[in-house]
Amino acid sequence: MHPRDHAAFQAYRSLPGLGRYQGWSPMSDAEALEFIDEVHRAPLFTPGQWVQLAIAEPESDALVGDIGLYLSEDGASGEVGFTLHPAAQGRGVAGRAVHEAIQLLFAAAGITTVSGRTDERNLPSVRLLERIGFKFVESRQVVFRGEPCTERVYVLARNDG
Repeated sequence: MHPRDHAAFQAYRSLPGLGRYQGWSPMSDAEALEFIDEVHRAPLFTPGQWVQLAIAEPESDALVGDIGLYLSEDGASGEVGFTLHPAAQGRGVAGRAVHEAIQLLFAAAGITTVSGRTDERNLPSVRLLERIGFKFVESRQVVFRGEPCTERVYVLARNDG
């Protein structure tokens, strides 16, 4: 992600309802610029840290979403999260980007598994995880943003993706 992506980042991250199942909240322009600058300068795959990667339209290279990748403290496993502008959904853009990002994490960090978690009501995320090879492993009853929900946990093994 690059500072020039600020307007596009804010365009989708500020859409009502898009962040309902996400761990982030909308940001002010100043906060978004600072966040983008930090992730632009951050090294890839530091244990115990998240890194954000851009999802771009294949034809125009315009920012339409982002992928968060986390490398565990012990460097043994990873986690993925993703956000995509609704206008870019349903065309395989996120699936391809998330798959490639996970392959990068596998190759660069040498891990063997990546997990993904989502609210069971977030059907587009459930479908994406399953489509790119993640296996459902468990449901958990959790409270997210003050609301009880069922979280689905998925895992992708290095050899499955």
